[in-house]
Amino acid sequence: MTLVYQSTRDENNKVTASQAILQGLATDGGLFTPVATPAINLDFAQLKDASYQEVAKLVLSAFLDDFTEEELDYCITNAYDNKFDTEVIAPVIKVGNHYNLELFHGSTIAFKDMALSILPYLLTTSAKKQGVDNKIVILTATSGDTGKAAMAGFADVPGTEIIVFYPDGAVSKIQELQMTTQTGDNTHVVAIKGNFDDAQTDVKRMFNDADLRAKLLTNGAQFSSANSMNVGRLVPQVVYYVYAYAQLVKAGAVQAGQPINITVPTGNFGNILAAYYARQIGLPVHKLICASNENKVLTDFFKTGTYDKKREFKVTTSPSMDILVSSNLERLIFHLVGNDAAVTKELMTALAEKGEYSLPQVDQDILGLFAAGYASEADTATEIKRIFDEAGYVEDPHTAVASAVYRAYHEKSGDETLTLVASTASPYKFPRVAVESITGIDPVDDFVAVAELEKLSGVAQPAAVHGLATAEVRHTTVVATSEMQAEVENYLGLK
Repeated sequence: MTLVYQSTRDENNKVTASQAILQGLATDGGLFTPVATPAINLDFAQLKDASYQEVAKLVLSAFLDDFTEEELDYCITNAYDNKFDTEVIAPVIKVGNHYNLELFHGSTIAFKDMALSILPYLLTTSAKKQGVDNKIVILTATSGDTGKAAMAGFADVPGTEIIVFYPDGAVSKIQELQMTTQTGDNTHVVAIKGNFDDAQTDVKRMFNDADLRAKLLTNGAQFSSANSMNVGRLVPQVVYYVYAYAQLVKAGAVQAGQPINITVPTGNFGNILAAYYARQIGLPVHKLICASNENKVLTDFFKTGTYDKKREFKVTTSPSMDILVSSNLERLIFHLVGNDAAVTKELMTALAEKGEYSLPQVDQDILGLFAAGYASEADTATEIKRIFDEAGYVEDPHTAVASAVYRAYHEKSGDETLTLVASTASPYKFPRVAVESITGIDPVDDFVAVAELEKLSGVAQPAAVHGLATAEVRHTTVVATSEMQAEVENYLGLK
């Protein structure tokens, strides 16, 4: 039986996986979410020797079950190839008393590559399956990494156009240059005078604008998304948690079936939600530890049961987590209230209109899986130095947030369960933060910091950074949030 994806806000809005991928976001404003758990045999005695591609096929064939075997083989083979700098794709490295799952070995050195390498193939395959010959317009807000990874995946892909909005002055210099130097005739990058939440809110509004949708169709185009709101981005993230556990079994770090904890630095909640889905299909998980920076709206939510976005937005050294409206949490809320779309819609309406909501009676078994904490800016810098001093290993600030939160959780709880930390970006994305944390001296310039980081870490600078300082800046547009739709219509030549 084909797996059903339902909108979190309308029980009658049900689609197949390929339809969900093609639409990106439900037209009612909800997120397409699986209402049942697909059956997968996670036999780690076999999976410990499987390649990343083989694990991907096992997981994706269950979640994306209206794709044929040949279609999945095509998508997986083209996604997970030599664009990654290691055949392992996602190495698991022991760092002190925990393990880091390195998710930054793709072409843009951030975890977004893991899913955005395959999304263009899933999306174009979905369009063919659904008989759609419209131009697919990828409309995306980014807090730093999604934009570059999405453009790298979709650049010059026939039949697609990609428009990325990012908060001006609120990403690292490396992140900004990765976006603004992006090549491809179908790529467009726009900085906005606002924060990520402003960008994400207006992108969602455009998705839900019936008049704009009609105008697009008249011009032979339709929107889709590269954010983790799209299940084609979310489901491939489940793969690396299964693969990581298999590698821990292979290394003898755990016995097959022995539970682990997973700590994830998260802002939009997609990456940790993927870990939750991995647990639902049989991955042995004791705790999912949600790690936030000073924008600790998720920490407060898990501690109080109230989600309150009415607070100061803080710009931190871990900008990909500078988010106050965590879109993917809506999917967890949907599951917490028994997959009740009416209740979920009511809560999301309250968030939009009042800035907060409080959980009603929920599934305590699901809620009890999660622990949460946050790391201050000082905690983050201290953790980068501590890990370097103890293990000779350099973490980026997002990974350091997760590492610091896990350490605090471990000290407070006494939980000795082996823990996997999602290492979501290379320190080369944030070289000034890494170098200053370790040496106490701000190199001032990102590329001076890159050279210093290479000396400190003993790890050669990746291709994603090499040559970036002299690359041509192709995208220079900066607009107010009120002008975002006008820019979209301009790029697409809408009349």
